[in-house]
Amino acid sequence: MEYTVSRHVEAGADAVWAVIADVERMPQWTPTVRRVRIVEGTTLAVGARFRVEQPRLPPATWEVTEVVPGRSFTWSSPAPGLQSVAWHAVEPTGEGRSRITLGIRQTGPLSFVADLLGGMTRRYVDTEIAGLADAATR
Repeated sequence: MEYTVSRHVEAGADAVWAVIADVERMPQWTPTVRRVRIVEGTTLAVGARFRVEQPRLPPATWEVTEVVPGRSFTWSSPAPGLQSVAWHAVEPTGEGRSRITLGIRQTGPLSFVADLLGGMTRRYVDTEIAGLADAATR
């Protein structure tokens, strides 16, 4: 299962990145995340790990696997039989505007479960991008 969504916003890439990079504040701009706390590390950097609690899902630990400062980060969360990889990106489009892209890919022997929950996953990602866009333009 893979799902990616993009949205143009009337906010500069720096403003969007400030929201994206402050992972622990995700619950403030999206109802799809109840709590985020650092498990390992002190900031958004490769190797940092975050415990994420979401409605209707078991808590998961996400490890940052890639960061392009000011532009994107990718993190992954392994579970028995299922590997989840999610990405958050912003790119400037000119004159104080930017494009946000969020996505998730779930693979592994139990990925059929992700397919069954695909509707919920898509709703969560859609809700997250709307909240992120709103937070970035405030």
